[in-house]
Amino acid sequence: MTAGIAESGESSGRRSPPTERVVQILDFLVAREEQRFGLSELARALSISKPTCLGILSELVSAGYLTRDPASKTYGLGPALIAAGRAAQRGFAIGSIARNQLDTLAAELGAVCTASAVVGDQVMILETVAPPGVALGRTAARVGQAYPFAPPVGLMYVIWSSDDDLEAWLRRDPALPVVLDRELLGRVVADCRNVGYLVERLTPVGRKLFSLMAGVAGRDLPTELRELIGEMVSSLGERVYLHSETEPDVDCPVSLIAAPVYDADGHQSLVLTLDVGGSVSGAEIARRGAALVAAADAVTAEVGGRRPVRSS
Repeated sequence: MTAGIAESGESSGRRSPPTERVVQILDFLVAREEQRFGLSELARALSISKPTCLGILSELVSAGYLTRDPASKTYGLGPALIAAGRAAQRGFAIGSIARNQLDTLAAELGAVCTASAVVGDQVMILETVAPPGVALGRTAARVGQAYPFAPPVGLMYVIWSSDDDLEAWLRRDPALPVVLDRELLGRVVADCRNVGYLVERLTPVGRKLFSLMAGVAGRDLPTELRELIGEMVSSLGERVYLHSETEPDVDCPVSLIAAPVYDADGHQSLVLTLDVGGSVSGAEIARRGAALVAAADAVTAEVGGRRPVRSS
């Protein structure tokens, strides 16, 4: 692991001691991946006070980056590091492939396109491409930006996955209060799987919600703010257009269109999105959706992936 990435205009020598201690602990355990260590051993080896070390270890265990054996009271690497490592490996392996498709799509449709994936407990933006000659707007998703992978955020990352994955996501602690309409959600899932892409409605609250949630765990927001935002957020599924709700010659306010990329096991691995941010006709939605699906299918094919086989 490395640290010390500087923001533009800031001194590259500026360091964060608390962050350095977290990195120290992770680096120490990664270098000794088959061993486990107690609190006193780690604190002594890294010259960190025991109270500080315990606080860091507790947070890393809570997040799944480390595990604690209750019998021996020792710490070792956790499953979240596996997920993060796989996502990083996947990002490096297919980043250029996805980028090539997004470049073509952005130029063809004149829209910002992104590739993103679930990394541990978060949704991570892996690639963002703007049309030639167009600068990314202030509200555009940025590479490295993360969102909590918990209702109501993240439906498009499980909608083309297995029913078990969808249910596991629904059981997660919600990032914000949500209303679950099972009947509506079932129709949305079936419709998106049949059409191959998801069309998200453009609402004043929707885009502001994602700006607010970037890099923030919803459950860490003050209770009053969580409840207020929860009141403004639609129930799961309401922000997605059903195919039957759009007509070729009728304009609809659309936020974005999304389509999945699959891995070799037929599991959903990435989501490609096409930003719309305005009203377009049903015919234009279908045209853009088909182009996005073609790009996603091209990435799937190039990485040796395949579409899942679903029981009828």
